[in-house]
Amino acid sequence: MALVTGGGTGIGLAVAQRFVAEGAKVCIAGRRQDVLDEALRSFPPGTAISCCGNVSHENDTERMADVAMTFGNRLDILVNNAGISQKPGTIVELDLANWQEVIDTNLTGPFLVMKSAIPRMLQGGGGSVINIASLGGVRSVPEMPAYASSKAGLIMLTKQAALDFGPRNIRVNAICPGGVWTPMIDNVIHRYTEALHIDEATVNDLVTYDVPLRRMALPSEISGTCVYLASDDAAFTTGAVIMVDGGASVVDVGRVALRRAQRDKAIR
Repeated sequence: MALVTGGGTGIGLAVAQRFVAEGAKVCIAGRRQDVLDEALRSFPPGTAISCCGNVSHENDTERMADVAMTFGNRLDILVNNAGISQKPGTIVELDLANWQEVIDTNLTGPFLVMKSAIPRMLQGGGGSVINIASLGGVRSVPEMPAYASSKAGLIMLTKQAALDFGPRNIRVNAICPGGVWTPMIDNVIHRYTEALHIDEATVNDLVTYDVPLRRMALPSEISGTCVYLASDDAAFTTGAVIMVDGGASVVDVGRVALRRAQRDKAIR
């Protein structure tokens, strides 16, 4: 039985669908009941249930864990996927309310969901927690201090939980996606099309130019790593931070820019 937060769209929905395809039952959680209702129509009858709530509210996370337990009679897997971005701005420009909202959702949220879910997992003898962090948690993103800090914090929270609960057969790992075609990325792309007066294809080319695979991922391309971490094949994997970023994290962007400039000069 799996609980997937942010399970109504994007990565969360793709992960939940893949889990069901692999034979699991799922509880998808999110803040918008209409989105969850629409998502549930994509699952075979009897395989999925929803729970509407906010991961930054402890009463809601307790209810999410209870709904999952009731539906599946146990809780084996947790995917902390719920997350939000921030309004672009430096530390000086970012207002406290936006900072707090991002930290509450992206860092306090996974803390609270783990706090609610891990005791239920222990009742069944163990489990697997998968935290969806970000490439932005290991590499700085311009004018995104709240988002980057929240994801970096989630990576360390993952390692802490892996250390504390490993002896009790709870494995805790993090996945760091790079660019993924989700509603969050759509909003970012749209913002840049308006600011730079260029089309979406051009923005996409700029974003992925220095990524070795030269593209962004589909949500379904993150789900396979989640299936692996949830399975017995990953029985000796905990505290890991797995990059699923098309190779973006291996790039020295400064050297790539210089090499590109040299190449362009040679062409001219």
